[in-house]
Amino acid sequence: MADEQMAGPERGPGHERTPSSDPGREPGHARRRLPDGAVPAPAGPPPGPPRSAPPEQAAGRESRAQAPAPAEAPPAPPPRPLDPVDRDILHLLQTDGRASVRSVADQVHVSRANAYARINRLIEDGVIRGFGARVDHERAGQGASAYITLKIVQNSWRTVREQLRALPGAAHIALVSGDFDVLLLVHAPDNRALRELVLTRLQAMPEILSTRTLLVFEETELHQGH
Repeated sequence: MADEQMAGPERGPGHERTPSSDPGREPGHARRRLPDGAVPAPAGPPPGPPRSAPPEQAAGRESRAQAPAPAEAPPAPPPRPLDPVDRDILHLLQTDGRASVRSVADQVHVSRANAYARINRLIEDGVIRGFGARVDHERAGQGASAYITLKIVQNSWRTVREQLRALPGAAHIALVSGDFDVLLLVHAPDNRALRELVLTRLQAMPEILSTRTLLVFEETELHQGH
């Protein structure tokens, strides 16, 4: 049995085509034929200038676009208590910062692994802040040394501290109690350079109210090697 094909309604030469349903066109409207080469106008209202978002929305987008602030580092844990062996290790390293782990272990009578672990723990806890060299300032060309006491404006310690750190020859800075506020140790090539530092650099700082200079005639460092 042959398949049957459904034929649509026959259209004669005078048969009119009914307009198809179009959601953008009202029923009964016939499609107008455009001239060749013409571009149909887009549907909807004519384009206008771009509308700016309300200030509240714009501010919200900007706040979302900003990167989150980095989290503050947690405070360092308190250092672990030191036992007599730890203190012996500290004394040895203060005397000779170049001492080997084997030498330290032999002198405090512990194994090399134990001494290595203890030194690492002291560094991690911030007890040992670094290793340096003891300098003879006179032989290094800084023959004049002085302790300088400073009276400063109230609540200006942090500002003063940062300015004192930038001074040439500043070796030690301390906030103290008593008749003055800050104690500063400086090394300079000679008394002339020392005088210039006090009169030109220190007294020009607005946070410093007064200074007093104490010349060092002789000094002795502790924890010297034998």
